[in-house]
Parts: sequence; C-alpha cells; structure tokens
Amino acid sequence: MAGGGGKAEEPQPHPPKEQLPNIYYCITSPPPWPEAILLGFQHYLVMLGTTVLIPSALVPQMGGGNKEKAEVIQTLLFVAGLNTLLQSLFGTRLPAVIGGSYTFVPTTISIILAGRFSNEPDPVEKFKRIMRATQGALIVASTLQIVLGFSGLWRNVTRFLSPLSAVPLVALVGFGLYELGFPGVAKCVEIGLPELIILVFISQYMPHLIKSGRHVFDRFAVIFAVVIVWIYAHLLTVGGAYNDAPPRTQVTCRTDRAGLIDGSPWIRVPYPFQWGAPSFDAGEAFAMMMASFVALVESTGAFIAVSRYASATPVPPSVLSRGVGWQGVAILLSGLFGTGNGSSVSVENAGLLALTRVGSRRVVQISAGFMIFFSVLGKFGAVFASIPSPIIAGLYCLFFAYVGAGGLSFLQFCNLNSFRTKFILGFSIFMGLSVPQYFNEYTAIKGFGPVNTSGRWFNDIINVPFSSEAFVAGCVAYFLDNTIHKKDSSIRKDRDTGALIACTWPMAIEISCFLDFHIFHQRIDCRFHVIKLNWIESPAINCNGS
Repeated sequence: MAGGGGKAEEPQPHPPKEQLPNIYYCITSPPPWPEAILLGFQHYLVMLGTTVLIPSALVPQMGGGNKEKAEVIQTLLFVAGLNTLLQSLFGTRLPAVIGGSYTFVPTTISIILAGRFSNEPDPVEKFKRIMRATQGALIVASTLQIVLGFSGLWRNVTRFLSPLSAVPLVALVGFGLYELGFPGVAKCVEIGLPELIILVFISQYMPHLIKSGRHVFDRFAVIFAVVIVWIYAHLLTVGGAYNDAPPRTQVTCRTDRAGLIDGSPWIRVPYPFQWGAPSFDAGEAFAMMMASFVALVESTGAFIAVSRYASATPVPPSVLSRGVGWQGVAILLSGLFGTGNGSSVSVENAGLLALTRVGSRRVVQISAGFMIFFSVLGKFGAVFASIPSPIIAGLYCLFFAYVGAGGLSFLQFCNLNSFRTKFILGFSIFMGLSVPQYFNEYTAIKGFGPVNTSGRWFNDIINVPFSSEAFVAGCVAYFLDNTIHKKDSSIRKDRDTGALIACTWPMAIEISCFLDFHIFHQRIDCRFHVIKLNWIESPAINCNGS
C-alpha cells in the first residue's frame, strides 16, 4: 500500500491452461537414451505392485502354490508388456501403461467360490480348472470393449463428457483407491511410513535444497526411495526383527517371504492356453462383462489423466473410443494367456507421469520392454517382484493423489459461481464416496454384497459397479450434467462437450482428429471459427501448453 492511502492489489485468477505447463518431455519429445531407460525401469517398478498383489491374493484361493503364483505373475507381466506396446502404438498413443485391474478381482473370486470346483481333491488341478473358467469369462467379456470401442459407440458417449462431468470421474479414479494407500502402509508401518516420507522428501524438497539443474531427484525419486527402504527392510529381516512376529506381519514385512524367487523358473515364455482349453459359463461371462464395463469407465478417466500429465491437448472422443477397443484386445489377450485378471489403464503409472513430469511415449514403451524381458527371465524378475507390499503402498499414496488432483484441475474450465455446477460436483463426488462405502462395508461385515440371490453372477452384476467410486461418481455426474437445464442458453455457454473444455471465455482450444495415427489439429475459438489448421504427429503441441 503506497503512502498509506493506496488500494491493495487484488489477487488475479490464474489463466486456464488447456495443456499442462512445465512438462519436461512431451509425448513425442523423448529424453536421452540413458535417462529414458532409467525412467522406463521406474515405470516397471511402479506397475509391479498391482502385478504382484493381485495374483498373490487370488492364486492361493485357487489352490495354487508358490510355483503357480510365480507363473501367473510372469504371465500377467508379459501380457502387460504386450498390451502397453499395443496401446502406445495403435490405441490412444498416449504414454499409458496397461496392466492388471482390481476391478476384475470380485468377479474372479466369485468364480473361485463356484460350487463345481469344490469336489476337486488335487489343489493344482483345481487351480487349473478355475483358471480355465476365468479365461473363458475374460474372453467373452473382452467383446464388450472391442465392440463399443471399434464400432465408435463409446465415441458417441464421450462426446457429451464435459469438464464438469470429467472432474468426479477422473478425481475418483485416483482418490477412490484410498484403501490401497495408507492402510497398506500401516500393515508394516516401520517400512511403509519411511518409504512415504523419503519419497516426498526426495521428490519435493531435495530439488530445492540441491539445485544441480539436472532434475535428478524429482525424476528418479522412486528409484532412490525404493532402494533405500528396501535395503533397510532387508537389514531388519536379516537382523531378526521379525523372527517372533505373527505370520501375517512376517509376510508383509520380511523381504524373504514372498516365495517368488524359489517358485520362479530361470527362463519361461508364457504362451496362450498354457493352463488348458478355456471353459465357458454364461453367468460368469455376464458378470465379467459388467466388470469389463466398469473398467471401461474407469480407464476413460485414467486416459484423460494421462493426457493431462503428458501435456497433450484434450483427447478426442474418437481416440478414447479407439483406446477402449484396444483395451478390449488387452482383455482378450489376458483371457488367452490366462492371467486370472483383466486389463485396464494403470492409475499408479499415470501418477508417475506427474511426479517425473515426463510424458514421453518412448519411456513407457521402454518400460513395456522391461516387463517382457523380466517376465521371461523369471528369477531376475522375481527379485524385483519380492519388494514388500508396504513399500508399494507408500508409492500409491503419492501417485493416486496426483491422479485425483489431475481430475480436480478440470475445475478451471467450469463456472464455479454456478449453483448448478456446485450441485452436480458436490452430489456426484459425495455419492461416489458414499455408495461404494456402503457396499464395501456391507460385504466386509456380512461376507457378501447387499444384493445376495442364489445367482452369484447376478449378484456381481449389481454389486461390482456400485463398489467402484469412479464408476458411481462418473455416471451420476454424466447423467446430471446432460439432463439438468441442458437447453438453457446460459448452460450451453458453460459447456463444450466436444472438446472437454468449457467455453466460458474467449480463448482458443484444440480439436483433434486422429487419422492414420497422425493428429489433425484445428485451431478454433469458442464460437467455432477456424483460425489455424496444421498437421502434427502427436496430441501435444509443445511442453509449455502454448
């Protein structure tokens, strides 16, 4: 305030950014090869969490031992590498990792509990029979995404996805996985909590304390943190800290209890139908199709988050639809190879894009190479797969938060002074948290979901979608946004569903059409007057969002 009589300068709002600024490397601007290889290995380490946790939970229930668990992990890792390459080359061409999905786990458990497998005395044969049944259900379920994606039907749905309805969807794709965060850290707090603290310190504080200009700490924070805490956990193990601990504590805390190294062969190449010919059951197929649809909705939100953190322009509906089609192919490959689980976009790897600020497609393709390489060389891959789960949970706390924040960033394109916006936003997020909480809490107490009929497959069709935070929030927001006062002129001004950008100000936006794996950009303003026309090779104009 000058001279005591001047008026204090009012804070100015930050201008909305169609592309996220301050990204070091965009989709088609790869880092130098040594750095790209390290970043690709980092993506491989991050996706190992889901790849190991899901088979570790399912295979013992199927009747398999450490050998079968190691083989399923190898298969899931091999298929994830193939699917990541296919998605980055032919799908959305975004730096998205395609891996295992927790969405398919409840349906797989229902297949495990089916009565027709209870009379099998040999546990290994029981494992193979259940795996073949899961394969059949996944093969049938893959047709849903293949048809919706490649036919363009999903394009017609996402055309009406505005920034307002994208906020709850993308935000809860990240925030909705809170159960995998600190609860996993607390399973072995003396390992998980140091991992979380060290990761935050290295990635957020070290770059400002030691300004080397090479972005070493923020870009490779995961490798630093995992190696430090892994060595610390191993010292606790060999020092006898857990010798008298309960069995559950030993499983989560010790570095030598995963059983993967002993159960893994030195070299093994996964191949289709390795467990035998798939078996098919109509009810299980329908239940798996519903899980596939839930994964489709969640992956749509994850694709949007990946494009945001790769500093790409808004993903066109046609590209999202094509990506969904190739994700259907990913589920088909999961069924053919027998992973025991479907495939979807890895949310944790989307968060890693935000942490490193590197959205290069080449980095993710290199990580796919690591997945395939270590899945074939089983012993070497098992070493990294034996990282204690609380370390992975510490990583999740940061990555899922980044993805959730990416969803909230679309609020910059919404009219937050509108009561309609406040209602849709608040109600959809609240219901997205409250409804799944009821379903999950009911299941934890009773042992079965609120819908409990004699048809297990029918129960899954109802219980699985309502147990997904992102699915519930996204569907509620999408419905309300497209039905409440949609025809009012003031509401139409607040919505531009085609570009996922709300045109409430005179700014230019990008509309993209992907043709023959190139992107055709039209520079247009909010009144749809063409300003600029140009061809480029990727959905990112540059790394500064200009």
